[in-house]
Amino acid sequence: MVKKIDHIGIAVRSIERSLRQYISGFELSLQTIEQVKDQKTRVAVLQVGEGRLELLESMEEDSPIARFIARRGEGLHHICIQVDNIVEELERLRAAGFRLIDQRPRQGAGGSLIAFVHPESASGVLIELSQPAQDEHDAQSK
Repeated sequence: MVKKIDHIGIAVRSIERSLRQYISGFELSLQTIEQVKDQKTRVAVLQVGEGRLELLESMEEDSPIARFIARRGEGLHHICIQVDNIVEELERLRAAGFRLIDQRPRQGAGGSLIAFVHPESASGVLIELSQPAQDEHDAQSK
């Protein structure tokens, strides 16, 4: 079941430069910065009310974020939708004819499980599905 918009991912060339803009300009607070090594990406998470922004910086020239910035420049990369059960959601979307980038969930930032839906199936927008790490999910349920 779909729960909420979890975050919006923004591709940036420099997390440090972008953090200065978002923190000083919009007065947002930094939650964390981490590396998602299998995606060759650094992720800075900013709190925006109940939602979050993720600033995504490439760690290597061949990462998905580097390729995105080379083609389109900095900007909106994806919208993430939080789900209760990502495996069931992927099966439901596949049966409904959606084109999936990930057939199975993989590890994402913050210990979550993630999978991407191809932009062709979502009016040109890359959609990330996210199932929170179990301890985060339990805290949200209370």
